[in-house]
Amino acid sequence: MTQANTPLTYDQAGVNYDLIDPLKVAAQRAAAETGSNLAAYGFSEMSASRGESAYVADVGPFYLASIVECLGTKTLVADDMAKLTGKSYYDGIAQDTIAMAVNDLITVGATPLVVQAYWAAGGSDWFGDKVRAQALVAGWKKACDVCQVAWGGGETPALAGIVADGRVDLAASCTGIINPKTRLSVGDKLGVGDAIVLLASSGIHANGLSLARKLAERLPQGYLTDIGNGQTYGDALLAPTVLYSPVTEALAKEGIIPHYCANVTGHGWRKLLRHPKALTYRITALPEKTPVLAFMQRECQLDDHEAYGTLNMGAGFALYVAAEHAQRVVEVSQSVGIPALVAGRVESGPKRVIIEPLNVVYGAEELQLR
Repeated sequence: MTQANTPLTYDQAGVNYDLIDPLKVAAQRAAAETGSNLAAYGFSEMSASRGESAYVADVGPFYLASIVECLGTKTLVADDMAKLTGKSYYDGIAQDTIAMAVNDLITVGATPLVVQAYWAAGGSDWFGDKVRAQALVAGWKKACDVCQVAWGGGETPALAGIVADGRVDLAASCTGIINPKTRLSVGDKLGVGDAIVLLASSGIHANGLSLARKLAERLPQGYLTDIGNGQTYGDALLAPTVLYSPVTEALAKEGIIPHYCANVTGHGWRKLLRHPKALTYRITALPEKTPVLAFMQRECQLDDHEAYGTLNMGAGFALYVAAEHAQRVVEVSQSVGIPALVAGRVESGPKRVIIEPLNVVYGAEELQLR
């Protein structure tokens, strides 16, 4: 179906984590030197949260967690599809943006409390499209209600010369509370024998869109290409990211505290290696691939090592829990409408992910985030 017979990788799409990740590491090291500034207020940082998906500060009776995340290039797909179909997709885009922040925040055991919006447009005219603007507002509020968070406020700058004309750059910050403190999940209890439960994704979510857009250029019908199930490629890409906080909150009510969590975003299943401990993560069962990800793997000609190391491939969030709680975690997740699977276990051994059904292995050197 593609116009070219050569494989299309994430690196070819213009995203090279080998260049991005060293800056992240340098920033983390500089940021760590600022943690002592909290002592002036009688607070301290949880140093174990450095390098995790959210930052945690000890403020006395509870922990405070915070995160800021940018949506990325999914808006470009929404804009192109709007031209092709006449529909606005910004209600889903709003959910994607909030999910990028909330799904990171909950990895450390936090209950999300407040979300702030950052909507930077290439010019004031962007806000003049009432249908699109109203969809963004309505979708943002709906996602906040799903996560039971307050929408505190935001910033809507017009940045001509920085943001391209007719485009918008969306981001969200989220603040949450870890209360009681026993809900903290930064991997200190992660260990041999833990079960790995994977929560289903709805599609590509908001990572890998640079690759997805590059593929659209190679498809004869672009975003209007049928992916094989009667759905267009563009519509499938724009399925909103799953909000996982209802799962973690429901688990907390049951007294189930994950030993660790990983939001499966950029770097795909390599994110299962996120914690610095030297442990082996053995995957023995795979979730079903969403149709759009199966389509992308086939049309980009990605082998399993590249596909699972780039995209979520059907698993949007990972929970590492005591083995005796694993099946209940699946039941709780499914009770709030999110399919889940006991996919594997934590073993002693070198730091690596072994995906047995695919004969794929990711070593520690393939994820350098701290």
